[in-house]
Amino acid sequence: MKTCLVVDDSKVIRKVARHILETLDFQVDEAADGREALDRCGESMPDVVLLDWNMPVMSGMEFLCALRTVPGGTQPKVVFCTTENGRTHIQAAIDAGADEYVMKPFDRETLHSKLQMVGCA
Repeated sequence: MKTCLVVDDSKVIRKVARHILETLDFQVDEAADGREALDRCGESMPDVVLLDWNMPVMSGMEFLCALRTVPGGTQPKVVFCTTENGRTHIQAAIDAGADEYVMKPFDRETLHSKLQMVGCA
């Protein structure tokens, strides 16, 4: 079973994402900010990280840059999941090592499609 770490400061978004991912046969873990997510990745590296952009403590971009430098951190597919939709934000995420980008709000079909695009569904 593939694993996914959902990183978002919104408990509601984490709950919705968890539900969708579990219907897609993922084992799901959650983190409320980038620091917590980095700690979780240190314990067990997921196959996929569904990542919010704007969070307290450590932003999605800060987390992504840190993740890509730790042992095994180049392995997970990272899908940014955010309301930031400007071309500069999307390009910055890709340049930092994100594999895909999905806009909030998202539904099962959209998320499934993005996960297929990165080879994880």
